[in-house]
Amino acid sequence: MSKRSEKLAETIHETISSILSRGLNDPRIGFVTLTAVDVVEDLSIARIYFTAIGDRDARKNSEAGLNSAKGYLRRELGKVLTIRHIPELIFKYDESQEYGNRIDSILREIATEHDRDDSEHS
Repeated sequence: MSKRSEKLAETIHETISSILSRGLNDPRIGFVTLTAVDVVEDLSIARIYFTAIGDRDARKNSEAGLNSAKGYLRRELGKVLTIRHIPELIFKYDESQEYGNRIDSILREIATEHDRDDSEHS
């Protein structure tokens, strides 16, 4: 990412996080945290990664609510950004936390089995 796209990503992250902390008028959006923003080199698209508390349905509802609010969020970004074209916003659920939790769980299972095997052989 270029310096310009990094700076834009940071501003988008801060601005949308601030808007979300104040709340949107969409009951589908639960407790959402933005984890990252990636802006393509030509600044036309911003991929916004988020996590949401709750089950798969809560995540889907939050994603639908965020997608529904894209127009509003782009207008709000237009008030803050000093670029001619506001990037298209693409919201994606960040599965890295779940992936990391799954790896931790597997490693704990392996360690438990290893400890059990050691105690049986002693």
